[in-house]
Amino acid sequence: MTTAIFLDKDGTLIDDVPYNVDPLRIRLARGASEALGIWADQRWPIAIVTNQAGVALGLFTVDELAAVASHLETIIREAGGTWGGFYACPHLPEGINEYAIACDCRKPAAGLIRQAAAEMDASPAGSWLIGDTWMDMAAGRAVGCRTILVGKEWRDGGSYPREAQPDYAVPDLAAAARITIGDDPVGAYVAPARLSNKAW
Repeated sequence: MTTAIFLDKDGTLIDDVPYNVDPLRIRLARGASEALGIWADQRWPIAIVTNQAGVALGLFTVDELAAVASHLETIIREAGGTWGGFYACPHLPEGINEYAIACDCRKPAAGLIRQAAAEMDASPAGSWLIGDTWMDMAAGRAVGCRTILVGKEWRDGGSYPREAQPDYAVPDLAAAARITIGDDPVGAYVAPARLSNKAW
């Protein structure tokens, strides 16, 4: 089974522009270009796992979301990366259309990661979930992935409850990618369990 990168979209791989489905407005987040290069060298598949409640809220359609997926695939392939797929949850119980349902794919549920892992023949325990919210961390931990929090809450690991505590927390995606290949995460938040086990 392969190692895979399960990657959140908004605020992790790309800048967070709420409910944006215009490929022309998509910009890679800080450190993302370097990260994609690191994973390209490893030949690890990169799967996007993302909550997209805008569908349930009627703000955009699944077809418009598919155009975003296609654009992100192009970005990853042009960086030399291996495309693992685009896994998006369109649901939200408070929505206004047929997608306004409870589900097992909206993070912090782990359905998207389980589906992606099965379709890529990836080992969750040997893979990484990287995102910028507690929901990402909880979903990754639920399937046994190693987890990295990126973004504004990185300094204290988000002070999240145990079930959503990241293994590592760093300021940007480049730092996260370096951890995945075994580089010493100097200056990063490292979960106490990681420190005691000397996992890095």
